[in-house]
Amino acid sequence: MPQRNPSKDQVAVAGLGRSPYARDRDTTELAMVLEAATAAIEDAGLAREQIDGVVGGGLHTGGIDPAVVVSALGLPAVTWWTGVRPPIGNHLTAAVNAVWSGTANAVLVYHSMYRMGRGLFRERAAAGLPDGRALLGDGHTESEPYGMFGSTGYAAWAARYLATFGRDRQDLGLVAINGRTNAAANPGAVMRDPLAMEDYLDGRMIREPLCLYDMDVPIDGADAFIVTTAEHARDLPHRPVLVHALSMGLAAHPEEHLTAGLDHTGQTISARALLARSEFGIHDFDVLLPYDGFSLITLHCLESYGFGEPGTAGDFLAEHWDPSRGRVLIDGRVPINPHGGSLSEGGSQGAGHLREAVLQLRGDAGRRQVDRAASALLTPGGLFFNAQGIALRTD
Repeated sequence: MPQRNPSKDQVAVAGLGRSPYARDRDTTELAMVLEAATAAIEDAGLAREQIDGVVGGGLHTGGIDPAVVVSALGLPAVTWWTGVRPPIGNHLTAAVNAVWSGTANAVLVYHSMYRMGRGLFRERAAAGLPDGRALLGDGHTESEPYGMFGSTGYAAWAARYLATFGRDRQDLGLVAINGRTNAAANPGAVMRDPLAMEDYLDGRMIREPLCLYDMDVPIDGADAFIVTTAEHARDLPHRPVLVHALSMGLAAHPEEHLTAGLDHTGQTISARALLARSEFGIHDFDVLLPYDGFSLITLHCLESYGFGEPGTAGDFLAEHWDPSRGRVLIDGRVPINPHGGSLSEGGSQGAGHLREAVLQLRGDAGRRQVDRAASALLTPGGLFFNAQGIALRTD
C-alpha cells in the first residue's frame, strides 16, 4: 500500500527550550518542565495566550500531566491536550496531527527526565551503583512478571547479535566513543571526558556484553518545543524547521523476550515507512541522529535504514571513522549524534536528539554546527515496542 504523507512540510518546529541536564538537579520535575516550556515559548516569539495545545507526560504515562502544566503556566485558552508515553516521536507526532487537523494552532511539546522521582533511582546508593541499574534485577516487575525489558533484554539481544554475526564489542564501543567525542563540544552534555577504546573495553560490565558505556546516562532535565503551521512559523523569529515525515513501527510480539529475530522489528518497520514517506534517501541527510539508549540500537538502526547489511554496522562506522577526531563522519561530512547522544549528553528518550536536530537546521549549534545543514534524520526509540522515525528539513 502506498505511504501517504499529507502533512509533509506543512508543520514546523518554531521554538525550543531546555532545562539543563545534570546527574542531580536538586529541584522538582515540574520546575524543570516550566523552565523549558517558558524558554520555548519565548524562543518562538509567542505570548502564552497564543499557546492552545499541550502535549507531554500524562497522569497514566509518567511525567507531569498537561493539565498541571497548563495551570502552572497560566495558559488561558487551550483547545487540545494529551498525555503520551516517550520517546519524543510520540509527542511530536501528536502535535503535528493536532496542528495539521486544525485542532490547535500552536502546541507546546515537553518532556522531562527526573531520576529522583522514581523509586529505582532513590534507592540507587543502596544498590552500589550511581545510576541504579542493578535495581533492574532480572527485568521483571509485579505488573509484568514475565518481561525482559531494559538492560536485561538489550544485553541478551546484544549477545545474540555479536554471536550471530561473529562480531566483537569494539563495534559497540565505536558508538560510545563517537558520542563521547562529540559531547566534548557540547557544554550541556553530562559526560564530556575523553573515552578511548581501551577505556571502553575496561568499563565496568553491567550485563554481558553491555558495560557502563553502552547504556544511556540517567539525568534530571527537560526539553520543550513549539509546533505550529509552517506558514505561521515563517512569521516567527527563527528559521522554521519543517516536519518532513514521521513514522512508527510495531511488529507482532513486540516484546524483547518474544521477538523471534532482529530481521523484523519495530525499528525495521519504522525505517521502511519513514523512507517511503520521505523525499530524501539515506545519503541525502546532512545530520544523522540515531537513538542510542543502548549502543546496540544504533548498530541495528544503521542496518535497518540501509547503511549496511545485517551485522556490518561496525564495519560501516570503522570505514567512516575520522581517527584524527575520534568520531564518525559519513563520507567525511555527515556526523552521527553531534551533541553526544543519550550515552554522553544524557538519556532524554530522544528529546535531546530532537533539540540537536532543530539547532543544527536553524544554524544555531555553535561549535558543533554542520556546514549548510538542511535535513536531519532521527530515530527515537528502541527496537521493539517504541521505534520511531523523524525526518526534518529547513524551509
